[in-house]
Amino acid sequence: MIFDRLRKAPPDPHVTALRPDHARAMAALHAEAFARPWSAADLEAMVVDPQIVGDGLFLGRDRQPSGFALSRTVLDEAEILTVVIARRHQGKGFGKILLASHLGRVMARGITDIFLEVEEGNKPAIALYQAFDFIHTGRRESYYVKPDGRRVAAHMMRRSSS
Repeated sequence: MIFDRLRKAPPDPHVTALRPDHARAMAALHAEAFARPWSAADLEAMVVDPQIVGDGLFLGRDRQPSGFALSRTVLDEAEILTVVIARRHQGKGFGKILLASHLGRVMARGITDIFLEVEEGNKPAIALYQAFDFIHTGRRESYYVKPDGRRVAAHMMRRSSS
């Protein structure tokens, strides 16, 4: 019986900086989440870019991320480029763990304003960002392409510490 509980125990999540050797796993996660996924080469280039903060969500002893967040910083502003949690781990609170840690690292660079775009109908993501004090600032029509080719608007959001 104790072995059953151990097997069903939730994985121990931790967030750490991404490395270039995570790029393939990141590309697979991104492809699972977006109709126009980024390549491993693109993601590797982002991870080594000094203006980009990249954090991975790791579960238990996994060596590859089950989620990740990337933000580009310029002076005192940042843009969240992407936040991805593996589909099989969504709805378990891992997005909050990842985003809390990621925002902490971004803000440690002296960032006062963070911007992002999220697909307008993505209610779980919008709720997550609102929980971290992001507010709606506008829309970008026909911004995202769905797998079936339809285009949907982006919900633009901003978080300010000033």
